[in-house]
Amino acid sequence: MPVAFIGGGNMATALIGGLIQSGHAPSAIRVVEPFEAQADRLRARFGVAVDAAAGPALASARLVVWAVKPQLFREAAVPCAVHVRDALQLSVMAGIRSGAVAAATGSDRIVRTMPNTPALIGRGMSGLYASAAVSADERALVERLLAPTGELLWVEREELLDAVTALSGSGPAYVFYFIEAMMRAGAELGLAPDQARRLATGTFAGAAALAAQSTEPPEVLRANVTSKGGTTHAAITTMDERGVMDAFVQALHAAARRAKELGDEFGG
Repeated sequence: MPVAFIGGGNMATALIGGLIQSGHAPSAIRVVEPFEAQADRLRARFGVAVDAAAGPALASARLVVWAVKPQLFREAAVPCAVHVRDALQLSVMAGIRSGAVAAATGSDRIVRTMPNTPALIGRGMSGLYASAAVSADERALVERLLAPTGELLWVEREELLDAVTALSGSGPAYVFYFIEAMMRAGAELGLAPDQARRLATGTFAGAAALAAQSTEPPEVLRANVTSKGGTTHAAITTMDERGVMDAFVQALHAAARRAKELGDEFGG
């Protein structure tokens, strides 16, 4: 099945890699990427066709993946629209709503997805929304495309993608933020940087795996390792006294508001 990518950055690279790894022929993939260095990397790594600008070759694509920055979408869509209106449209752009994609491409068959950067190693978490015109077979097609990137979750209302963006789209940055803090504390407590990093990343990976597999809610798992008067209790009490959880929850609300603002500004 011919697939075209508009934009060849990190997320497009992850999806192209997943496609090829799952048996998709490089000859059936075409990318529009104006930056020469990135275009050369895609050709060298995957053997796919990369064009500096949109052209008639896009018309053969049954699926078009929009992977440009939201601010650049309208500009990028103008030369592409005449070639891609008959294709299923898949957007990985934050904030660009399906109505904007439909208006720019002439197609009402649109799936929006909000992936995150662990998709680059096949451990991503993606939220998806499909417009009413998308068939069950087309949903399945998108699932096959995205399967190599990690887990998938469909939402039934498009506005919920703002919440998905706040939780999982931006979520890796929150994890890296706390890993930074743990590494800093480890260094201050005398550990070597590589030791602190290994302890922090290993702890996050293990705790996340335990939370995913357990039937207990996170608050119970936390309580299970928080003995009264113990070391964990001292740490959690300090964070509670300083309002860490409330601040973190408000941070996610801020991310969701910004996702909506991007939609209002660029994707309405």
